[in-house]
Amino acid sequence: KLRDLQAEGNDPFVITKCDVTHHSADIKADFDNLDGKEVSVAGRLMSKRIMGKASFCNVQDLKGSIQSYVARDCIGEDEYKAFKKMDICDVLNIKVTVFKTKTGEISIHATQVVLLSKSLQVLPEKFHGLRDPELRFRQRYVDLIANPEVKEVFVKRSKIISTIREVLDKKGFIEVETPVLNTLAGGANARPFITHHNTLDIDMYMRIATELHLKRCIVGGFEKVYEIGRQFRNEGMDTKHNPEFTTIELYQAYVDYNEMMNITEELYTTAAERVCGGLDIVYQGTPLSLKTPWERLTMVEAVRKYTGLDFDNQPLEELIAAGNKMGLDMPSDTSWGHALYNIFDAFVEEKLTGPVFITDYPVEVSPLAKKKPSDPRLTERFEFFICASEGGNAFSELNDPLDQRSRFEQQMLAKAKGDEEAQPYDEDFCTALEYGMPPTGGLGIGIDRMVMLLTDAASIRDVLLFPTMKPKKQ
Repeated sequence: KLRDLQAEGNDPFVITKCDVTHHSADIKADFDNLDGKEVSVAGRLMSKRIMGKASFCNVQDLKGSIQSYVARDCIGEDEYKAFKKMDICDVLNIKVTVFKTKTGEISIHATQVVLLSKSLQVLPEKFHGLRDPELRFRQRYVDLIANPEVKEVFVKRSKIISTIREVLDKKGFIEVETPVLNTLAGGANARPFITHHNTLDIDMYMRIATELHLKRCIVGGFEKVYEIGRQFRNEGMDTKHNPEFTTIELYQAYVDYNEMMNITEELYTTAAERVCGGLDIVYQGTPLSLKTPWERLTMVEAVRKYTGLDFDNQPLEELIAAGNKMGLDMPSDTSWGHALYNIFDAFVEEKLTGPVFITDYPVEVSPLAKKKPSDPRLTERFEFFICASEGGNAFSELNDPLDQRSRFEQQMLAKAKGDEEAQPYDEDFCTALEYGMPPTGGLGIGIDRMVMLLTDAASIRDVLLFPTMKPKKQ
């Protein structure tokens, strides 16, 4: 069909533009004012019913679909023959008058039909049957055509990200950009992707976090900064993890982690109001209320609540034995902090429907957080959990350069013992702290998981336009 069109001098691919005055949803919403008026729409042909001298078709655009009546006597005999040869998935521009059918359906009456792009593929299974997740993620462009609800997820994702920016901008935060390529992979405990810079002849790392560069901005005199961007971690893949993902990290001088809890609540509730219409939502069948204030528990309190183990009063050897009896394999010399975190991670996280802030993490697993003045075994750190999934991480940031050096040294010892996720020693960051960083609160939120929650998506792949996939053999 394409060759025939080209031979006739009607190659659709030479057309460079068309005038579009309205989308389908606009016509339906403003029918009273548009009834009988001529408009121009463009979109994809999704169905066609030929009935002799007149036909009906459905055109799908960004905002939905609308029925079009196409009659030979209105567009001309040659044009009508050309229309009948058009295929499902072709892209059209239709000049129309707006009307309502006898059954009351708002429709458009074509006065001109122009083929803008010829589809050379056939939509799968009558185009509404694309349900195979593997095919959907590999060919997202087909998924977006065949399943309009998928497109709505990514419209909501865009609204969530713009809402985050609006909230922070109103609070006086400045959006900045930090390097994706680094000579050290710091700011989180994770395995990095390694690449090579040919000119400098050095290995470099895709960033695993934006934290250490954003803190350098605070040292330099910015008081409120944030960055929304991609992170890259060379780790496992499942319904909650993709090798590249998006986070928002923000830092504010002269506040602690309590202010970060307030900001977390505001970001979530404002986004939920915007895309869900309220704070009472359902995620994968579980009713949730995002109304504030959210529950706040220390890690010691959470472990006591869900396991009965009391890290404030029981002897350490008794706690280690209890954890091993429950299924862990902790050596007898496990530290108090590691024992607490191991038991929390294994037996408590899965029970946190939330939303709940878990605060006061052990210092052993928090190399960038400030110690609690009342208990140096713990740090002023929290993670928040919703539906047994961690949604973000925050600290009262460590600003003591001597303590920071000591923590980095402990991380290097852990790496020497085989911990591939331990953080490297960042000498320049320690030097930056030596110039003086004010007391600072920091927060990181996984945007993909936030979108999953607010769009009721079961997998992170559902909220990434192009998730990482293993290549198919050619």
